[in-house]
Amino acid sequence: MNTSLAWKAACLELDVPGNPKRDAFHTVVRIKDAAAEDPQLRAEFDRMREEKGYAPIETVANTLFPAQLAAVSRTPADLVRRYQEMYPRLRRIDRANATGTYFGRIAAYPGTDGPVDQLTTLIDRIRRQAAGKGPMSAAYEMDIAHPEDTDQDSADGDDGAGLGTSAWSTSVHAAGKDNGFRGFPCLSHCSFQLDRDRVLHAVALYRSHYMVARAYGNYLGLGRLLAYLAQHAEVHPGSLTVIAGHAQIEGDIKALRPVLQGQGRLQLA
Repeated sequence: MNTSLAWKAACLELDVPGNPKRDAFHTVVRIKDAAAEDPQLRAEFDRMREEKGYAPIETVANTLFPAQLAAVSRTPADLVRRYQEMYPRLRRIDRANATGTYFGRIAAYPGTDGPVDQLTTLIDRIRRQAAGKGPMSAAYEMDIAHPEDTDQDSADGDDGAGLGTSAWSTSVHAAGKDNGFRGFPCLSHCSFQLDRDRVLHAVALYRSHYMVARAYGNYLGLGRLLAYLAQHAEVHPGSLTVIAGHAQIEGDIKALRPVLQGQGRLQLA
């Protein structure tokens, strides 16, 4: 199952009689090939999103993995270097980027001794383990949220499902300090597992997921990240599992249903 079909299946599970809010707690979406898509479904969803004023899917996906920049970067270290050079400008030109982006955290996580390049560190670790006789299967973690992040009452993340936003901040709850209801990170943590056949799998934990504004782009961005890690660690990409504490279909369900039911304009033309 690819990203398009997994997202569609998840939405159909939420849009059922007896669930007027079209939501659920502790949803689990498993995607066999998260870097792949169904062109017809993607085109229909893109059209619907444009009509309703949502940010392009590619914009959402790029906050997790900048695919175009990666394609012109020679190595993971080169990708990280180039992204870090762009990062101050990215944070200035859009207020939603002011406290950072997801890939910004991957490329330079605020560690106790300075920024940590999680991308190249993780790739090197997976490659070394995969080359050995008894590789560790579950020792590959990637953090996004940080305890010292500033709480923001923002509508630009998944918790607010803001429209037309190129990226969003990644603050995390600090006990006794942050008491607001919005502004915490959507994606908190990514964990990777290497099986005996040198296949790399991923699990991503989200606090919440808005299925129209963010979920599809998030699945795609994570799938591309997983494929990139596997390529440069010289292993094979496996499945992606996304866990959301709360998932909801937000906005105009009547506009979304033709996409989910395969009755969009592009298919009829």
